[in-house]
Amino acid sequence: MYLASLKISNFRRIESATIEFEPGLNIIVGPNNIGKTAVVDALRSLLAGTDDPYPRFNVDDVHLPKGGAATGDIVFDYIFKDLSLDDEADFLHGLKFDSAGKATALLRVTYGDADKSGRLRSRKVCGVHHDIAMTATMMENLRSVYLQPLRDAELGLRPSRSSQLSRLLHLLSDDDGKEEIARKLAELDKEIKDLKAIVETQAAITGRHKSMLGDQLAQMLAVELSGSDFTKLASRLSLLVDSFEIERNGLGYNNLIFMAVVLSELAMNSDSAFRSLIVEEPEAHLHPQLQAVLLQYLSDIRVEEGERNVQVFVTSHSPNFASIADLDAIECLVETDTSVEVFHPRSVSFGKGKKEKLKRYLDVTRAEIFFARRVIFVEGAAELLMVNLLAKKMGSDLRNHAVSLISVEGLNFDSFMPLFGETAIKIPVAVITDGDPVIDDAGGDKQPHYPSATETITISSNTALMKKREDKFLKVFHGQKTFEYDFALHEKNRMAMLSALKDLHPQIGADLEIEVASKANDRDKAMALFMGMFERNNGKKNVQKGAFAQSLAAQIEDNGLEIEVPNYIRDAVTHACQP
Repeated sequence: MYLASLKISNFRRIESATIEFEPGLNIIVGPNNIGKTAVVDALRSLLAGTDDPYPRFNVDDVHLPKGGAATGDIVFDYIFKDLSLDDEADFLHGLKFDSAGKATALLRVTYGDADKSGRLRSRKVCGVHHDIAMTATMMENLRSVYLQPLRDAELGLRPSRSSQLSRLLHLLSDDDGKEEIARKLAELDKEIKDLKAIVETQAAITGRHKSMLGDQLAQMLAVELSGSDFTKLASRLSLLVDSFEIERNGLGYNNLIFMAVVLSELAMNSDSAFRSLIVEEPEAHLHPQLQAVLLQYLSDIRVEEGERNVQVFVTSHSPNFASIADLDAIECLVETDTSVEVFHPRSVSFGKGKKEKLKRYLDVTRAEIFFARRVIFVEGAAELLMVNLLAKKMGSDLRNHAVSLISVEGLNFDSFMPLFGETAIKIPVAVITDGDPVIDDAGGDKQPHYPSATETITISSNTALMKKREDKFLKVFHGQKTFEYDFALHEKNRMAMLSALKDLHPQIGADLEIEVASKANDRDKAMALFMGMFERNNGKKNVQKGAFAQSLAAQIEDNGLEIEVPNYIRDAVTHACQP
């Protein structure tokens, strides 16, 4: 039995959103203040109660529509699937059967009917018509542990009757095992009580006690083990880490230890039909390597003999988690004009091999797309350096506009683009690519073309295919040829380009400066400069584009040179930075 979906209605920033969950690991991602904690609180409204109280809400938690007033109840709808026959019996009043006779459990929690202080009252109901109150049996069958963001794992590992370690010991011990531990404790207690130091300590305390109260009022005192039975022992057990007390261990490792204990206890809990772990921001105390280790473990949890499945819900704003996680495990929260929506990357229809390519390319930097509010995609390092600088020259600082500038390292846009648009993540996205026009030569073969700034070109087939994916949010912007050529079409820019070239290759720069000056128009000047730098010369390129972009950026920034931003770059930045 697992939670297949959660519908959140009229709650905080969320007007209405449905999250589809996987049976194992689920990672809920999104930027700050998008609603990740709201999802956690919605989960806890049904699944809390064992280790922490159910969350309480007031009238301020009701969704406030733009230009309107907060009205109505907060409603959380839960659908559970893959029920066993025992589960069906326990959740009988909440069942719904499909045409094939497959059962799902429909549960609902509502918050409304505020009291005088503004606090909302909760109701837990079930069934197709949500008119039957949940039974105590249903609630007891929903076992979950919640780990809050700034949690104190050390406190959770300290000895106590309700500690996770104590619970795990109880679950793993049968009656014979408990009796054996009690017998061993009694034998040890007897041996200790016969030791001279213990005998003399007891005599000293007893003598003082009797002289203080007299024979009639004095109580019988005995120095012995305080945990002389199984229950007391379980409540006093603690973990040692590398022979040190748990209090001396670091926060990050204590969190991992605590999760290991919690997951073990949940997996061994056969009394509950549903078991889950809810973790907010596991990256809070973990460096990137440990984040990767934890995520890998949560992704590959295997059910050992005698264990039960545990569904895991994780909220995160760490690109480390998003970059390593399987796309099927990710649920993205996305801000819209009026509310917050949910996008499931696993719902995207990718072309053959494109999903696998995306997984390979989602390193930490590119995984930023799941947390971005606006995105500009570029081909490589040269554009990555220059687009940010050119945007500043336009008066549009990408950082201030919350734009993520992402390089796809080549022409891999087709792996990223399906994630965005009117049917996916609805944020402004600009793709900056090359026009790469070609023309037919006398023999009918395709040859590179060097157009003027105003010439109408026939773009490459790859760019044309990308243009077909455009919609309101996703736009593709291309130049006449490539970035360096388009940049060189403007007279103001050629001086900066030649200065950068001279820094890298003084002789090539000097020769090209003379050649460029001899040309009659902007197109021929740009062609001479571009070909002299990047077209093959005796089998080798004169200049590497990445190194040239670094040198060009330095010339523009350090010397305050005036430049002309190519129109397609200007249009792309304008689209991404739109209000």
